[in-house]
Amino acid sequence: MLHGLKVQELVLISRAIPYKRAYHRFAVFLAWATFLLIVAGALVTSNDAGMSVPDWPTSFGSIYKVPPMVGGVKWEHGHRMIAEFIGLLIIVMAVWTQRVEPRKWMRTLGWIALAAVIGQGVLGGMTVLNFLPWSISTAHATLGQMIFCITVAMALFASREWLQDHDPIAEPDLAPGTPTLAALAAVCVLLQLILGAAFRHSGMKLLPHLVGACVVTAMLCWTVVRVLARYGSVEHLRKPAQLLLALLMFQLGLGFAAYLTRLTYGHNAEQPWQIMVISTVAHVACGALVLAVSVVLAIQSRRMINVHVLEAAAHTVPHKAIPV
Repeated sequence: MLHGLKVQELVLISRAIPYKRAYHRFAVFLAWATFLLIVAGALVTSNDAGMSVPDWPTSFGSIYKVPPMVGGVKWEHGHRMIAEFIGLLIIVMAVWTQRVEPRKWMRTLGWIALAAVIGQGVLGGMTVLNFLPWSISTAHATLGQMIFCITVAMALFASREWLQDHDPIAEPDLAPGTPTLAALAAVCVLLQLILGAAFRHSGMKLLPHLVGACVVTAMLCWTVVRVLARYGSVEHLRKPAQLLLALLMFQLGLGFAAYLTRLTYGHNAEQPWQIMVISTVAHVACGALVLAVSVVLAIQSRRMINVHVLEAAAHTVPHKAIPV
């Protein structure tokens, strides 16, 4: 009974949260800008430009002067400039969230995003000061992917659709349940991106990444088939599942292209070929999108499929019992 009362209170709270268009649009812009930063970071690695600017936090001894943007400097310093811009945007997002968000967990998420981007900057500096150790470089790449997921999640939580109430969906006993399966799939994607980053930064061989690709493909296909077969009529679950399947197929093709261009035909090249750079950067970018969409699907599954909340709501409120 107490559980049911708490559910009812959360329903009333969810209906009281107004949609803030400017805040939501800024969150969407921040998410896409963070994606651009991931692409910029991949361009640095793919062009072997990691030490083109040998000092940090200065660039050739200056905090504010833009060095000649030639050779690898244009990739490395360009990446730093974009990172500084993203850092400023996340500061704005964190402060804005504290001022307009009634949800305490959302305000906490804003501070987490800010702390993560500060940590990301420190890791980026450590990679330069320690001459690109693979472990720190891999952590830097991984944290960048996680920051992207946080910004995507914040954009989702600020959307009009999220603030609307939804009828809970009953799910029979499944092992694992769909929310758990979607969460496991997202974790597998993250682990696979860590393996890929470690390989790109010469920390391990290719085989673990290839094995991981097989596991991730199986997990994502299982999740997508489950969602489309059982919840194909639910738009908030169907759309991310369909997008996830399309991105997975594209990602597998990009991975094969990156393998051919970089490891088969171009492994003896003195400078990275343009096709090598394009294929590897696209592979990293698509991997980030796969992770973000899998996180969205996991969040939406957890929100809309919850047997325990449904059982409690049956004794208290007849409809729309899922909190935001």
